[in-house]
Amino acid sequence: MFIPQSYALAVLLCVITMICWGSWANSQKLASKSWPFPLFYWDYAIGIVLCSLIFGLTLGSSGSEGRAFLDDIAQADSSAIGSAFIGGIIFNLANLLVVAAIDIAGMAVAFPVGIGIALVLGVLVNYLAEPIGDPLILFLGVALVVLAIILDAIAYGKLSQGKAQTPTRGIFLSIAGGILMGFFYRFVAASISTDFDAPEAGLMTPYSAVFIFALGIFVSNFLWNSFFMFRPLQGQAVSYADYFKLGTLKLHLVGLLGGIIWCIGMSLSVISGEKAGFAISYGLGQGATMVAAAWGVFVWKEFKDAPKGTSTYVRLMFLAFILGLVLIIFSRFS
Repeated sequence: MFIPQSYALAVLLCVITMICWGSWANSQKLASKSWPFPLFYWDYAIGIVLCSLIFGLTLGSSGSEGRAFLDDIAQADSSAIGSAFIGGIIFNLANLLVVAAIDIAGMAVAFPVGIGIALVLGVLVNYLAEPIGDPLILFLGVALVVLAIILDAIAYGKLSQGKAQTPTRGIFLSIAGGILMGFFYRFVAASISTDFDAPEAGLMTPYSAVFIFALGIFVSNFLWNSFFMFRPLQGQAVSYADYFKLGTLKLHLVGLLGGIIWCIGMSLSVISGEKAGFAISYGLGQGATMVAAAWGVFVWKEFKDAPKGTSTYVRLMFLAFILGLVLIIFSRFS
């Protein structure tokens, strides 16, 4: 199977993860005018499963390193499979809660609160499990990324001045989603052998773990997403019949594309875990908030009508973000 052979390549793959995780939501933005989010989310989940399967049958089955994808799944024990599957269940609920919070409270509150908590918790949990890298440099880098997220929130707050007060429910949803998001990655990492070249019996390779994780997302969708379909926290309820009635080929393809983009990021993050350490690979990936902000600033022009002084916060945000990423990367060399 393909695995990065150097820390530099692992970091590059983590940066691609960050871009993917910060970009997939553009597909939802493109479809949102005519396609309710819970229906879009079914295609998104299917896209994750398809991408993880394709990765497993291609990159996960080539070369002489590790175990081939199908052989690896066949030998995996129930605890490893269960751990990756639970990771998918936890991620799915966390992701839906954060998205619901964005719908209620807006990006300015939901994303910084939710992903900020997820970033800190995720790095802490994964570092305690596998302490790779200098903790002082690593967590200083994390602190700078969190600062960037806060500056992002202030900038968006200035953009939305004069609008209605943020509903408390949106803040609670952001916190709940962020806490859950901080733990899902550890369940996936725990199912993977720390030696990718000669994986331990019973544990899985990254490709197999991501596929089982994806199945956890899809299966749990019948519970979590069904709730959001029939008991939406905001907007009108939709049914399974609406998925076939309202959906066009273009809308379905956009949803699949969103899932594929996110899964590419997840796959690259996990296969980078051996060389980079799971705390570093997760921390770099969750810098996706700034990538999403970049889309908003440079592509969607969300700040073109912002009040005077907002651009200062935007510049400081990107500066803190870049410095934070540099420290996270170099924490591995200490």
